Amino acid sequence: MQKNSSPLIDFREVKKYYILGDESHYNALNGITLKIEKGEFVAVMGPSGSGKSTMMHIMGALDMPTGGNYLFQGKDIGKLSDDKLAEIRNREIGFVFQAFNLLPRTTVFKNVERPMMYAGISKSEREKRVIDAVKLVGLDDKAQNLSNHISGGQIQRVAIARALVMDPSIILADEPTGNLDTATANGIMEFLQELNKKGRTIIVITHEEHIAKFAKRRIRLVDGKIVTDTKT
Repeated sequence: MQKNSSPLIDFREVKKYYILGDESHYNALNGITLKIEKGEFVAVMGPSGSGKSTMMHIMGALDMPTGGNYLFQGKDIGKLSDDKLAEIRNREIGFVFQAFNLLPRTTVFKNVERPMMYAGISKSEREKRVIDAVKLVGLDDKAQNLSNHISGGQIQRVAIARALVMDPSIILADEPTGNLDTATANGIMEFLQELNKKGRTIIVITHEEHIAKFAKRRIRLVDGKIVTDTKT
């Protein structure tokens, strides 16, 4: 990863609205300004409809602001080509979703390997990275299991391993524990804490207080605005 003196994430009065028809629109984000530095562990919180998922989609270059600017590692994503945005999503951002988004009848190994197949990485390098990633999440003995033959907590660890293989600048997790029981959810969050201690930047989107407490910084949204931003 290249070192960059700019913040990893820099929102400058970011706004996002959606046209609902008949010229009416819904304001999802109402002028968000914040910076997230490399190595932070941040929880973005808020009730349903607060704008946290919209914020995540913009952070992950999956959506564009309607107003304001979003700089990722000093680059304004609104000025980048579709190809460059796709490269950032694949190489710089590791996504972990509540729905896992794994191929169910495919092995753990193949699921973790998938992002690298789109990046032109050699087979030998792919194999090395997969082995390292599944070992890191404690699933090296499950590499050849089908992903629908392991537990929910193990599936989420596979999703994390898949997010790690491209050595991303950031791991962006959207409600990563929403489908898990409390004990398993705590285990996933403790694992994310360990990754953070090793230097990974982690951003978790959640509406659950006990999940947010694992982060070192908590940002709370209400009606598309930041109402609190606290560090522990």
